[in-house]
Amino acid sequence: MIESLEEFYLRQEEPVKSCFYALRSIILSLDKNLNDAWKYGMPFFCYNKKMFCYLWVHKKHKLPYIGIVEGKKIKHPDLIAEKRSRMKILLIDPEKDLPLETINAILKQALIFYKN
Repeated sequence: MIESLEEFYLRQEEPVKSCFYALRSIILSLDKNLNDAWKYGMPFFCYNKKMFCYLWVHKKHKLPYIGIVEGKKIKHPDLIAEKRSRMKILLIDPEKDLPLETINAILKQALIFYKN
């Protein structure tokens, strides 16, 4: 059983491990009020103690993704709702360059709901 944030990252296989470390860095660099935390057995990112997003691997697609807590409020063609009512996810292909513009655009849109 994974018990800590750092253990989660270390247990990932490459290239997912490197992808998650890069995504962690991108997310934390967005705003000084963002921090990472271990919640519900997952790596979460919180904005002023409110859950903002998380990282996980999709069971079906076997791809890492960013789960956006307020995803239902964001309209973006790359966000997927599946059967979630509140959250949407952004699948990431760890074999390719990260889609930085897309990631930043979506996360900056999501931050708006926390700053107001």
